[in-house]
Amino acid sequence: MNTANQSWRLLPVFSLLFTATLWGIVWYPLRLLEHQGLAGLWSALISYGSALLVCSWIFIRDRQSLRGNFRYLLFMSMAAGWCNVAFIMAVLDGTVVRVLLLFYLSPFWAVCLGWMLLGERLDGKSLLVFCVAVCGAMVMLWDERIGLPWPREGADWLAVSSGFAFALSNVYVRKMQDVGVWLKSVSSWTGVVLVAVVWIVVAGTGTPSVSAGIMLYAVLLGLFGFLVMTVTVQYGVSRMPIHRSATILLFELVIGALSSMWLTDEVVLLREWVGGSMIIMAAVIAARIHADEAT
Repeated sequence: MNTANQSWRLLPVFSLLFTATLWGIVWYPLRLLEHQGLAGLWSALISYGSALLVCSWIFIRDRQSLRGNFRYLLFMSMAAGWCNVAFIMAVLDGTVVRVLLLFYLSPFWAVCLGWMLLGERLDGKSLLVFCVAVCGAMVMLWDERIGLPWPREGADWLAVSSGFAFALSNVYVRKMQDVGVWLKSVSSWTGVVLVAVVWIVVAGTGTPSVSAGIMLYAVLLGLFGFLVMTVTVQYGVSRMPIHRSATILLFELVIGALSSMWLTDEVVLLREWVGGSMIIMAAVIAARIHADEAT
């Protein structure tokens, strides 16, 4: 087998693992910004707004594709916008562990939506891999003190809706095979900016009083963080069945656990190591299945 061809077949897998890694550590710069007085909503608005501003010319370049797929791009952008803003609000207002547990029901939503909207079906091997990954996530995040993974307050419902919106946006990304990655990316950033602006207006959140340096930090996070993360996830999701990309993206939990151990005083428990190992094993098998099918 040609090594170069094998690498190209695995590029979508590497793309998803890369974006999952970035998402697993992005909480740290966001936390630093919040400690400096820039709240999560404003961080999202400035960061995603910067990426949108720099790449807005894509709308003009791809205007024909934009007109032909406007409805699907609109649905995807609104789903992506709600996903990001709702997740930020849930993390700020609720118990982080419960928020993660409820958000990571998203692979279940992805399978259901993929079946209904894309006609994708899981064979026996894919179903087994999917179940191993989801069980690994549950093992990692389970804590008897926080109860069953069922929403019971406002932040919980935001987390569930964010996970559902994440799955829905990825389904539309997968559905629009003829739309370029960059057009789908700038459409997603537009959704985040619009939802953040509406949320700020409705909530009556005042303009933050922070230094220009902090604002610049948020801009750089958008240009070198969220921009790259969006493009890579769009690329990976566009090139494999939605249930498989959802399985691989659970790798973010592993990175999140490790980054919290390295960057804070948190300790990774045995169940987190076990759950993380299950996720890694599922991701490796999913990548192998993808490579075999692409042969």
